[in-house]
Amino acid sequence: MTASEAFKRRKPVESTQPDAIVVSIGYPLVDTVYSPQRAIDFQPPFPEGSGPQDPPSGANDFIEFIDQVLRPFVQSTLFPNVHFTRDALYGHSFGGLFIIHALITRPDLFDTFISASPAIFWNNGSILDEVHRIGSSDQRAQNATRPAFAINYGSLEQFPIRRRTETEEAFQSRKAIIETFKMTDNCNELYRRIRGNCRLRDVILKEYTGQDHSSVAASAITDGIDYFVDW
Repeated sequence: MTASEAFKRRKPVESTQPDAIVVSIGYPLVDTVYSPQRAIDFQPPFPEGSGPQDPPSGANDFIEFIDQVLRPFVQSTLFPNVHFTRDALYGHSFGGLFIIHALITRPDLFDTFISASPAIFWNNGSILDEVHRIGSSDQRAQNATRPAFAINYGSLEQFPIRRRTETEEAFQSRKAIIETFKMTDNCNELYRRIRGNCRLRDVILKEYTGQDHSSVAASAITDGIDYFVDW
């Protein structure tokens, strides 16, 4: 709904904006906004030789679902008379980690990848050591049009400030947890390692001043649409 609203609000001031369809992938939810299935679908496989993985990684299966099941259903069944020219993939937090994995293994899958506040700290940041392999494991990816890649994070994600009604004890407790995720450091390190990759046509890194992990999600969608449309 956030993405759909962003497209609608953009249209009156961007008369040349192309028509777009927003497709959301979610889960049947009962008493929480997060499904435990996301821990499987969004989780990349451990690097080779790392031992057993629990829960098991389902990221590659999720990629195949998007490519082989969801995309044909949207294009051929839901909108058989629509000509699709470009598409983008967006994910936030653990979903942002999945975006990085999808970019590494299948950069041919989408025209633009948008990773908001990615959980790079997962598995001690092992995903950073994988980014040099973009497209190397799949012939389709090696022959594909080079995608664009956007990385976004909030300044308060690693360096929070005390809230007006927050006690010092509560602030220090929250700060101690947040700092372990190293969002600013990790996103900047990802950008450093990936910005010169010849398999990408563009890479951007954007920090949202004064925003935290939650608020970045919506801001990155709005900016991501601008980035996607402009490219």
